[in-house]
Amino acid sequence: MIRWRRMSGYNALWVPGVDHAGIATQVVVEKKLMRERKLTRHDIGRDKFISEVLKWKDQYGGTILGQLRRLGASLDWSRECFTMDDQRSKAVTEAFVRLHKDGLIYRDYRLVNWDCTLLTAISDIEVDHLELKEETMLKVPGYSSPVQFGVLISFAYPLEEGLGEIIVATTRIETMLGDTAIAVHPEDKRYKHLHGKHAIHPFNGRKLKIICDAVLVDPTFGTGAVKITPAHDPNDFEVGKRHNLEFINIFTDDGKINSNGGAQFEGMARFAARVAVIDALKEKGLYKDTKKNEMNLGICSRSNDVVEPMIKPQWFVNCHTMAKAGLDAVRSKKIEIIPQQYEQDWYRWLENIRDWCVSRQLWWGHRVPAWYVTNECDAMLEAQKKYPGKKFQLNQDPDVLDTWFSSGLFPLTVLGWPDDTADLRAFYPTSVLETGLDILFFWVARMVMMGMQLGGDVYLHPMIRDAHGRKMSKSLGNVVDPLEVINGTTLEDLLKRLEEGNLDPNELSVAREGKKKDFPDGIAECGTDALRFALISYTSQSDKINLDIKRVVGYRQWCNKLWNAIRFAMGKLGDHYAPPATIVVSSMPPVCKWILSVLNKAIGKTVTSLEAYKFADATSAIYSWWQYQLCDVFIEAVKPYFFNDSQEFDSARAACRDALWVCLDNGLRLLHPFMPYVTEELWQRLPQPKDSCRKTSIMISEYPSVVKEWADDKLESEFGIILDTVNKLRSLKPPTDTNESWLAKS
Repeated sequence: MIRWRRMSGYNALWVPGVDHAGIATQVVVEKKLMRERKLTRHDIGRDKFISEVLKWKDQYGGTILGQLRRLGASLDWSRECFTMDDQRSKAVTEAFVRLHKDGLIYRDYRLVNWDCTLLTAISDIEVDHLELKEETMLKVPGYSSPVQFGVLISFAYPLEEGLGEIIVATTRIETMLGDTAIAVHPEDKRYKHLHGKHAIHPFNGRKLKIICDAVLVDPTFGTGAVKITPAHDPNDFEVGKRHNLEFINIFTDDGKINSNGGAQFEGMARFAARVAVIDALKEKGLYKDTKKNEMNLGICSRSNDVVEPMIKPQWFVNCHTMAKAGLDAVRSKKIEIIPQQYEQDWYRWLENIRDWCVSRQLWWGHRVPAWYVTNECDAMLEAQKKYPGKKFQLNQDPDVLDTWFSSGLFPLTVLGWPDDTADLRAFYPTSVLETGLDILFFWVARMVMMGMQLGGDVYLHPMIRDAHGRKMSKSLGNVVDPLEVINGTTLEDLLKRLEEGNLDPNELSVAREGKKKDFPDGIAECGTDALRFALISYTSQSDKINLDIKRVVGYRQWCNKLWNAIRFAMGKLGDHYAPPATIVVSSMPPVCKWILSVLNKAIGKTVTSLEAYKFADATSAIYSWWQYQLCDVFIEAVKPYFFNDSQEFDSARAACRDALWVCLDNGLRLLHPFMPYVTEELWQRLPQPKDSCRKTSIMISEYPSVVKEWADDKLESEFGIILDTVNKLRSLKPPTDTNESWLAKS
């Protein structure tokens, strides 16, 4: 897009930058510390751990930018930035302070996704959802034996006053230690006599009120009675708020039962407690049965631990007013989401928005500036104003901000915000944002919701998967480094890179087998241009790209076709050929008129496709013209003019030279945004037009546009009939004969 827009006369800016990837980076460095030195971050302390992360960043942080350079990304490298550099850090603090002053950032106890291995809240995007159809045994970090999931356990709570018992069911039996109520539907006749009564907790004697809740309870599902654990379930949390229930947290940060769970279970790991609770219920005669049950299990994508809903004090951003602005922006077409089908996702997410938890219990990231006004000195002055004559010590909040907080400010901060800069006035709001569809809500919506004037179009590209349609994962061994495709690599080197990574022994074994299966002969050298063209041509594949390296190899071979076309042209144009400033189509042979007319069609199709973000259609138009019309037909058709030195053909030969030059010049410029390297190299070899100031690079030359005088639909139709006839004749040819001998016999 950038190359095309620049060649089309726009002042195009694309700024290179990387975020600090808070949780992902911290996990990698923690694994490295444990693997190399048998230390945790707590063993070395916060400051030294941050130093270790910075060392790792300096060593590996340039990898992404290096890949972008090799991929031919046309960025302004003088503006390279990092979300934790001084300018971005200043902007993050400013944004936090402004939002806090406006009452949009607040601290509260809320239910969050808690990772018991990483000891932090995590965002929804870091939660993978595992669909279980039946009883499944899964390996969970910290447990020597697999843990049972995909079952529904039924048990009874005894009722007060000798009223018998009430049966409930759960997939997380250990959470019954934190139950504070039982909900039934108000119209369910089976339980009307129990409204307002209590059940008795069998392990601690706590009274559990039987409440009526038509929002949560489906009387036709199960027994129609639902155990309520407000502190450990999102639905129960809302029930707890509606009915003013007690919120009892039963887990420590690392997932053990705390004192609220009772002395009988205190100190047990949560899934060990799961077994112990069942055994204890059986002893009391309260256990009923276990049945297989389809369920959706949340797994942290970073640690592979089972996500535990927990109530924690966190910083939140009130998103409701900002979400309305985001909805209005799309409805009014101030922002257009492409493909349009994803507008419904936008509406669904923002219409059901919840406040955004922006704090993380990590060490790597932007510290929450909770004690700052704009800096620590101002914070001290504010504190002295509020508490005159008091002695106190300021302590900064230990949490860091969600990476998406700083990333959400990125379109502004790269242009100098919060300062009023010329760049900000010139390039903001943006014209287009190109990103993955998986972060439409997590990044794009956050930029809009935080009050940023993101305008223009949002183009969502498909997600790249392996040739089998699987999500690329280091643990599967199916991640493809673009540099491995560009440069080529052996199977041995692929396996060596796995060994140098952070995979545990089990993951490494799976990954090795994956590499051996997918790349038994390694990866052939394909070059940047072939990889770019292949990826762009894949964008018609809905929301996923199943990357097949064989297709990339095919485009590498096609690059050779381009070289051959230029080689042929240079031989026929000659050393002294100078293209004319203009060409007169009317005096050219029919084949020259035809090739210019179909070139015109290819230019028109390419430009309209680019304008509509239909990049695969653009690659198809360009490829078809180069391959099937220029190389297969035109070059073959004009060869007789060049192989015959008769003066009779001098005029036609000259016209063919001009048409050939026009085709190659326009064709290379048309192809340049897709294949920048080979087109630059070949374009530089073409002769310059007479009396022209040629651009020093193809990337700043003018992008081709439709030339009305070249259009000749009638001639194209006639050539179409001729070419169809030739193709049919060729299809009749006996496989053992040559074209010439078969035609002679005919």
